Amino acid sequence: MNKLCVSLTAALLGLLSNAVLAVGAVEGAVERQPLNTSAIVIFLLFVAATLVISYWAARHTRNSSEFYNAGGKISGLKNGTAIAGDFMSAASFLGITALMFGAGFDGLVLSLGAFSAWPLMLFLLARRVRNLGSYTFIDVVSTRLERSRIRYVAIAGTIIVVLLYLIAQMVGAGKLIELLFGLPYEWAVISVAILVVIYVTFGGMLATTWVQIIKALLLIAGVTVLAFLVMQEADFSVDQLLQRAADNHPAGERMLAPGLAFKDPIQVATILTSMLFGVLGLPHILMRLFTVPNAHEAKKSAFYASLFMGYFYLLLIIIGFGTAMLLYNNPQFFDLDGNLIGGGNMAAIHLSNAVGGSLLTGFMSAVSFATILAVVAGLTVSGAAAISHDLYAEVLCKGDPDPDTELRLTRITVLVIGVISVGLGILFQNENVAFIATMPMVVAASVNFPILFMSLFWAGLTTRGAIAGATVGLLTSVVLIVIGPQVWVSVLGFEQALFPYNYPALFTMPLAFFVTWLVSNNDRSARATIDRDNYHALLVQSEYGEAGMQQG
Repeated sequence: MNKLCVSLTAALLGLLSNAVLAVGAVEGAVERQPLNTSAIVIFLLFVAATLVISYWAARHTRNSSEFYNAGGKISGLKNGTAIAGDFMSAASFLGITALMFGAGFDGLVLSLGAFSAWPLMLFLLARRVRNLGSYTFIDVVSTRLERSRIRYVAIAGTIIVVLLYLIAQMVGAGKLIELLFGLPYEWAVISVAILVVIYVTFGGMLATTWVQIIKALLLIAGVTVLAFLVMQEADFSVDQLLQRAADNHPAGERMLAPGLAFKDPIQVATILTSMLFGVLGLPHILMRLFTVPNAHEAKKSAFYASLFMGYFYLLLIIIGFGTAMLLYNNPQFFDLDGNLIGGGNMAAIHLSNAVGGSLLTGFMSAVSFATILAVVAGLTVSGAAAISHDLYAEVLCKGDPDPDTELRLTRITVLVIGVISVGLGILFQNENVAFIATMPMVVAASVNFPILFMSLFWAGLTTRGAIAGATVGLLTSVVLIVIGPQVWVSVLGFEQALFPYNYPALFTMPLAFFVTWLVSNNDRSARATIDRDNYHALLVQSEYGEAGMQQG
């Protein structure tokens, strides 16, 4: 049962699986399906539109500021839509519906967990982060701390999160294209990297923003139509939807109650902790708060993002239970062994076919792939900014870089990240990458979030404490994942795991906070005095911006 819990949770984090009830990793060979002409046409139209946008954006991207944050000129509504597009990935559409298809109510609990970070982003972080930073969240934590040393550890955390996230996205893209479009896996991965490099290299954050906006609108439109058609099958009755889902599900009425997949409450708590606080520490999500002109627009961004994603996740409940209602009693979607064709994460795609035919299937397949393009573009911008802005401009050049050199380095970094992503995608194509998809959340929750939160809300934080806490968070999160069941047993082949949980943020994040507090409290260095004295100016600036800081 513990292995089932691991596999089902992995589906939530966005990889294509090969089982029906055990929604698991993308690994091994994928059975290629006949070409879906509708999916290919819609996908090519999306690519053509986004390439035109990249050409237009390139003419408006002339310096580092315009590359990193689109010149800070994106409105709250547009940015909120782009944030939603960045976060509403294939993990959400395919993974959460697959989890509901296999485990019913437990999938609903975890879908709410994925969404719960956004109200916190709105009320806790949006205004302060926007007022304190320029391009990245590392700008925020270095405002009151010693800029070089804290940037090194924050850059390390950012790069690790970006690369781990890229592995999951690239493998997911490769498997999806291989399954639906019939392309070889390697060519699918290369095509994704080429498109993203074009978007980001020439159009920067402006092109990335519009790619994410278009993708968000397409995905919302698609799930709206899909949910409407499902409710039509249930005579627009939620009671009938749930009852028919339970009647058809192998678990019967038990699928409407918690505990079918996750029987250990600590397992649930640590998964939710990883997701909730991991989102608040994701560098490519935080980076979007700097694309708006002021803190008011940043809060509007978080509000609109919460609105769109709340609507999206509500529809996923209908779609998730709709898969149980309509697929289990339809043998055309199962192979001779009784497994869903293409794996559990194809449940939403098969549902599209059941209620909307090949046209809706093609549309949702193409949109699912477009979500990966949008997420990879956002990750690439974030990774490039960590190297060219945080490392080169702020550390090596002490905040006074040559603008042309910085922009050139940024574009070179984008190309390098694209090449690395192809290599990693091909290298891990036959590995169990489900657990790798969880690692960015665990690392972000254990490294990025503690130092960001404490720099904003605790006067006693010091540079030495922040570095110690972030380092402990990074090391313990990686070590506990390695000795957990997924790696220690499934990958390394040992009989029993040394640590019982796969997603250790419930333990590593509080430890990072504690070490940060302990070291900061006992730090009597001259730099510690400066760090503590800086808090008042930071507090005023975080509430009111530069003008407020000057008045204060």
